[in-house]
Amino acid sequence: MPEPIWLKSSFSEASGNNCVEVASIKHDCIALRESDSPTVILSTNRAALRALVLGVKAGQPDLS
Repeated sequence: MPEPIWLKSSFSEASGNNCVEVASIKHDCIALRESDSPTVILSTNRAALRALVLGVKAGQPDLS
């Protein structure tokens, strides 16, 4: 499998040391990592990531 092509968040700092990166790793699989810990990778599918992002934008989940 080829190396993933990592894309940085548009909200990342100019220095690039404080950002979230995403990459497509399979047909429906997305990988996520923090630029300061590039060997720690979380993977999920597109639908689950979309649901998480939409939930956060809507003020869900309340983790308090």
